[in-house]
Amino acid sequence: MGGPSGLNLPESSPPSFRRRPESSFNTLCEALKTGFVSFGRVFELDSGLRRNDERKASPVDMPQPTALCVYCGSQSGDHPIYAETAHAFGLELARRGIALVYGGGKVGLMGTVANAALNGGGKVIGVIPRQLVEREVAHTGLSELVVVDTMHQRKTRMYELSQAFVALPGGFGTMDEMFEMLTWAQLGLHRYPCAFLDTHGYYGHLRSMMNHMVAEGFVAQGRRDSVWFGDSVSELFDWMNQYHVGIAPRGIDASSIKA
Repeated sequence: MGGPSGLNLPESSPPSFRRRPESSFNTLCEALKTGFVSFGRVFELDSGLRRNDERKASPVDMPQPTALCVYCGSQSGDHPIYAETAHAFGLELARRGIALVYGGGKVGLMGTVANAALNGGGKVIGVIPRQLVEREVAHTGLSELVVVDTMHQRKTRMYELSQAFVALPGGFGTMDEMFEMLTWAQLGLHRYPCAFLDTHGYYGHLRSMMNHMVAEGFVAQGRRDSVWFGDSVSELFDWMNQYHVGIAPRGIDASSIKA
């Protein structure tokens, strides 16, 4: 499950985040990412292959994530409630003992959620391209800062470190990152929860657009139903605690997303 060559995390990283050479460990990590094993709870797979290499699995409740990826803006937006909610979300991650994985910046909502998690005693892992470090926008006070060479490596590494994905308000970059995770889930590359924290109705039109995609036959209803929208931090975690996964096609394998 390790990142691209040269991107190993420091030896000080906890075991769950360090890259290990053992083939058995790598096999387990691959199974976790594809969803056929879920942190010690094994899917019951049938012996036959279905069309398009789909495999049947009994629905399984997902445990609380140990690390959650947040996508959000490098701006703070025009309403104070955006920053207030990002701050509350960072504090809640720390309170629950969930590590924050994010894009490594010190500005906008990115800096707000990171600082809140740190101030709450939480662990924060930033992943950032080298060029942004050189532009002095990296947060230098994080638990860990992983520096990569490209934007593609950044997204892949954030994915590798996380077991849930949440979008706070943001712009094009936030949409790009979150929809890539939705696409990878659709392809069967992961079975982790994906949610939009709809602060101040920010994602209302996007929610309507997703429903329109279903109505027009471009997105399956089940796939749409797997994505959470809401404006309550506590309700988001309640939903995540009840999240379960079931049948999903596996269209491609993890080798197709290596940066």
